[in-house]
Amino acid sequence: MAGRINDDDVRAVRDAVPIDAVVSEYLQLRNAGGGNLKGLCPFHDEKSPSFQVSPAKGLFYCFGCQEGGDTVDFVMKIDHLSFAETIERLAAQAGITLRYEEGGYTPGRQQGERIRLVEAHKAAAQFYVDQLGSPEAEIGRRFLAGRGFDQEAAQHFGVGYSPAGWDHLTRFLRGKGFTDKELIVSGLAQESRGGRPIDRFRGRLMWPIRDITGEVIGFGARKLRDDDNGPKYLNTPETPIYKKSHVLYGIDLAKKDIAKSNRAVVVEGYTDVMACHLAGVTTAIATCGTAFAGDHIKILRRLLMDNSGSEVVFTFDGDAAGQKAALRAFEDDQKFAAETSIAITPGGMDPCELRLAEGDAAVQSLVESRTPLFAFAIRQVVARHNLDTAEGRAAALEAAAPIVANIKNSAIQHEYAVQLAGMLGILDTQFVVRRVGQLARWARERGQRPDQGRAQHRGAPPAAPAPQQPAVRGPALNLRSPAHRTERELLKLALQHPELVAPAFDAYMEDEFTAPPYAAVRRAIEEAGGVTQADAGYLAKVREAAPDDTVRALVTELAVEAVHARTVDAVYAGTQLVHVRLRAVERRIEEVQAGMIRLGAQADPAQLAAVQNELWVLQQYGKSLKDRGAAAL
Repeated sequence: MAGRINDDDVRAVRDAVPIDAVVSEYLQLRNAGGGNLKGLCPFHDEKSPSFQVSPAKGLFYCFGCQEGGDTVDFVMKIDHLSFAETIERLAAQAGITLRYEEGGYTPGRQQGERIRLVEAHKAAAQFYVDQLGSPEAEIGRRFLAGRGFDQEAAQHFGVGYSPAGWDHLTRFLRGKGFTDKELIVSGLAQESRGGRPIDRFRGRLMWPIRDITGEVIGFGARKLRDDDNGPKYLNTPETPIYKKSHVLYGIDLAKKDIAKSNRAVVVEGYTDVMACHLAGVTTAIATCGTAFAGDHIKILRRLLMDNSGSEVVFTFDGDAAGQKAALRAFEDDQKFAAETSIAITPGGMDPCELRLAEGDAAVQSLVESRTPLFAFAIRQVVARHNLDTAEGRAAALEAAAPIVANIKNSAIQHEYAVQLAGMLGILDTQFVVRRVGQLARWARERGQRPDQGRAQHRGAPPAAPAPQQPAVRGPALNLRSPAHRTERELLKLALQHPELVAPAFDAYMEDEFTAPPYAAVRRAIEEAGGVTQADAGYLAKVREAAPDDTVRALVTELAVEAVHARTVDAVYAGTQLVHVRLRAVERRIEEVQAGMIRLGAQADPAQLAAVQNELWVLQQYGKSLKDRGAAAL
């Protein structure tokens, strides 16, 4: 049983370590007035700082969750340590030698588990660093040199080498007084088939993974040899001191500059962190074998103070996997008050490769040329749709508008809505702005994000479950639409009086009928031989050509419904033909104009000339239809 720490030593530890120095290892503190400091509470999620520290009193208190106490209480809670472990840790920082009243102090027997595991990792880290200079580690030194890292860089980041034998580290740590159980619990060793501990990491380049206070709590190991059958990167398993979802590689080196510059740069690997720091981007950090997620966000929020003037920049390769990772990061955007941006590395290079190929300035330029993550996400969503069709543009709008509506800053939200209209080639910019505003308003009323439950956003938000409605026969038609009324009238003429619309009707395409059921009827007429070939069995042929009972019923309905004209003649038929064709031409003109907008000023001259020529032809045809009527068909 561990001895009791001398009371005088406990008091000395409490007095020796300033509370603000300890707390600032975990979060950014700013002046709160009256000699106090404030920051975002590390014990509960909050957007405004309610956590205060009084250096003069040596106390902290959160007005949000009511957690409070002194330096010892803070460390015990945030690192989940026992009282004795906390005193031992703070004593080590202050250089105080502790006295134990029951049996004296026996290193290795009376220290708490966490302290012992941290000490084992500290010793292992130094062992690996020493081994990097050995003849066997030549392959590791070549690897580092090939990526632009010299000996000084390796020392700065504590990079080392694990010997290829079975138990080099195990025997070394045993000699330091660590037990086999401690080595296995720490993740530094694992049990062999024979039950004895062997080194977990063998013949690999080693990166020490440190917590925010700088303590080594794990390792990342990179494969160097082809005969190594393990994964490319092997990380420390989950242990009492290492939780990969709570760790950011490089955070101990980057935290001060992150707080100072109000910017964090998230990269994908250990060498990327090294490359960024050596290139002058000293706010770079990376996850350790896991996706960037909620617990990582909490770490950064505390350092950034989570204000709207701060920024998180994600860097990803330009390949499909990198883009997918970027969109995953976007899903967490609303967990930050900070602005989030993305920097896509050119040519699929990561920051390490970029530095090697183009130098430090290229890495700095990469970060400075970042794009807001909202803009990236919008472009990715829009790119999935065919913008050359009205249907594609409508689908792209419905997919992208909730993302724009999710932007917190209303002025920026409006700007992106205008940009989205241009991206889609929708000339009615205000229509897009109104749609975005509508989605944002509904989300506020529901208390959720605009991009949640997107299917509900396609119509008015339901206040209560709708009563059961009878099944509808196909897509609903807006019969108040002038276009739909005209299309319906023309189809009735084609079915009831085919001779009046022949042969012009047979040249009409399905897409000239904007209502899907009407387009289906037009297709059935074509498959039945068209109006020009209409004979006594014409209607029966059209009904037989219908793809299903729904369209067949609509054919029957149109065939018997009265035509809305006192005199049904060629003049009336010509008017309907012109109206449908003219609307189709006008829609195509809008599509071509939208395409010109998307091409932009940097478009290929030949491509732009072709588009402009098509636009001119369409405009002339439309003018002719208006001037000459059916004679222009």
